[in-house]
Amino acid sequence: MKQYKSYSVTKNQLVSEIRRKQSFLCIGLDVDLNKIPEHLLEEDDPIFEFNKAIIDATHHLCVAYKPNTAFYEAYGIKGWKSLEKTIDYLNKKHPEIFTIADAKRGDIGNTSTMYAKAFFEDLAFDSVTVAPYMGKDSVEPFLAFKDKHTILLALTSNQGAFDFQTKTVDDKELYKTVLETSKTWQNSENLMYVVGATKAEYLAEIRQIIPDSFLLVPGVGAQGGNLQDVCKYGWNDDSVGLLINSSRGIIYASKGEDFAQESANKAEELQKQMKRELIRYS
Repeated sequence: MKQYKSYSVTKNQLVSEIRRKQSFLCIGLDVDLNKIPEHLLEEDDPIFEFNKAIIDATHHLCVAYKPNTAFYEAYGIKGWKSLEKTIDYLNKKHPEIFTIADAKRGDIGNTSTMYAKAFFEDLAFDSVTVAPYMGKDSVEPFLAFKDKHTILLALTSNQGAFDFQTKTVDDKELYKTVLETSKTWQNSENLMYVVGATKAEYLAEIRQIIPDSFLLVPGVGAQGGNLQDVCKYGWNDDSVGLLINSSRGIIYASKGEDFAQESANKAEELQKQMKRELIRYS
């Protein structure tokens, strides 16, 4: 029987962890078997063994982990089992760490409810990423889960974000309409938002719309985002309000047997930068 943590990490607990660790780092566990150290391929479950080593080496430097489910679904049942073992390990060993299922789900109400059950009840993640394109009846089923968080795609870091998200509709950029509309949905206090680090200049206006919400910010490092700019425009004085994600830049720091330590070294570099930002804005 699964032995998951008996509670979900709340916003206040997340803020406490940020202050305690002097870090607002989220580590993306996006495992590609073509990129992990070759010696792990001899293990029965190389994906889990890779994740376990990364977690053991970096848990004191970060406040969240974010497995992108595509990297597990690609390997079928075995990959899903690896994901299950990874979240189970995190919830047992480090229940204070915020967990994010980067699944980008979003469908009509009854289907969204089933997606929510999968990630919130069966796997016991603290949060899940959700696409807003189908509107409130596709998102509110996620928001209905007490003490869980729904992380809405708002303004993403990819080049294709300009196809729709920044287009002007009725004299307003579409992503701003998404932000404003989402605030009217039931249990909207459970919302967080994805805003790409490569869109840092947009953060000041985003903060005017959602001043108190946590932002999950991918794109620092490998995608060219700048931590200082993200903090300058996106900082929330009360809670920091930022989770800065780094995936490839940390977990693939080395393909040798020292991979976990090298990952910790990269995570520590970011954590030290974050500590300086915490001091700057305190």
